[in-house]
Amino acid sequence: MTERLHEYHSVTKANQHPLLVALCITGSIAVVELIGGILSNSLALIGDAAHMFTDTLALGLSLFALNLAKRPASQTRTYGYLRAEILAALTNGVVLILISAYISYEAYRRFIEPPQIQGGLMLVVAVVGLLANVIGLAVLRSHRHQNLNVKSAFLHMWSDAVSSIGVIVAATIILLTGWRLIDPIITIVIVVLIMRGAVGLVVEASNILLETVPKNLNVSQITSEIKAIKGVKDIHDIHLWTITSGVYALSCHLLIEDRMVSNSAEIVEKVNQTLSQKFGIGHSTLQLECQECQNSPVCHIEGKNR
Repeated sequence: MTERLHEYHSVTKANQHPLLVALCITGSIAVVELIGGILSNSLALIGDAAHMFTDTLALGLSLFALNLAKRPASQTRTYGYLRAEILAALTNGVVLILISAYISYEAYRRFIEPPQIQGGLMLVVAVVGLLANVIGLAVLRSHRHQNLNVKSAFLHMWSDAVSSIGVIVAATIILLTGWRLIDPIITIVIVVLIMRGAVGLVVEASNILLETVPKNLNVSQITSEIKAIKGVKDIHDIHLWTITSGVYALSCHLLIEDRMVSNSAEIVEKVNQTLSQKFGIGHSTLQLECQECQNSPVCHIEGKNR
């Protein structure tokens, strides 16, 4: 477990720099788009600026969570603050959904009463915003699979980039045709794309908080590997969950051959070695038994059914 946590903290430290870069980019572009939206009278740009300001707050929350996660464990928080990043990711996902609801409302208003827009200024500011988001995405891209918080930040910037593309398309059509209804139409497309990522993020974070089995691990396969270890007769009451991104834990009952306690340590070592090397599980709690615990009400869940 110590080795896995050390690896986690190393990854966390590495993730702070790209998040800080993304925070600076998003905050700066939000100011630029707000000013551009006011000068061009573009509600699309003002709405996108509000979107980016919210993303700036979300990135700040992500950085705060990463710093909090590095705090050591205590008597009252034996896992430390590792779940802080999951809570932040869940919050970010919910915020994205709320943003989508707000954008949908704005789209409805624009269908009823399309605003007058200075398409030229709108186009220039949207292009600048897109270029900045592309740079931010490039910074976060290689880190997004290591950490759920970075993934949420990546989704925020991706939704910003999509929004900028939508604004560019709308501005171009307005300049060429004067058809202002394209603005709410593009907005609805943006909402659908944002919601797709946001719902997936909320589901993933919720699954971790509900301690479901990590999607990249298979309980049946783990059970088979453990049963193949010499001295292990059976395995039951197996529980597998994610503590935080990339840190997995497992607990189970092992039915082993009757032997001296000192000799049982060899089995425990082999099981832990298998769990760590083949499945990346760095923390395990193994209860050894020499006969089945048939009378226990909590030992009726077989590994194959988990």
